[in-house]
Amino acid sequence: MLRIQSRALLNPIAIMLTSLSTTPVLGQDEQCHYRGAPEALAERVSPLDSVAIPLGGGQAKLCYGRPSARGRTMVGGEDPLGQPWRMGANEPTTLHLPFAARLGSIDLPPGQYSLYAIPAETEWTVIVNTNTNRWGIPISPDVRSSDLGSVKVAPSESSEYVETMTFSFRGSGLSGLITFAWERATFDLPISRR
Repeated sequence: MLRIQSRALLNPIAIMLTSLSTTPVLGQDEQCHYRGAPEALAERVSPLDSVAIPLGGGQAKLCYGRPSARGRTMVGGEDPLGQPWRMGANEPTTLHLPFAARLGSIDLPPGQYSLYAIPAETEWTVIVNTNTNRWGIPISPDVRSSDLGSVKVAPSESSEYVETMTFSFRGSGLSGLITFAWERATFDLPISRR
């Protein structure tokens, strides 16, 4: 938990930051962080989940909230095309890298990065951002000022409907693909260890 060192910092932003918990997800290592009490996780409509990304003898991790469509049109509906979208629910979707990696065409040193997207009809832009200590929305100009780079991906239409948003990983050695799937949209995001 962040500590306030000075009364001068007692403003709404500082107070909000002090309420952020960096508690690990139950049953997982310390890399996935969430806000609130551990017992509240089980009651979330969009559960917190993670994907292990084994590369070159090390392991990165992608942590994200898993929203379900529940009869709604999400991508292109509740989450409009052309607008920044958090690619998940609740806390930002976060990539934890214990080693240097390349995500699409972006070289990243070891660290923690949030991911969000701007979906469009034929091409999505996936953005890597350094701000991981925020709630997933809004993705304001202030949040966007911490963008590191972006990757264009071409979604395809899945033959199967995916009710609950899912990330998965497939690969071996030093490289692989992080796959996003939700509703009928799916795309692959290349990742490799540097």
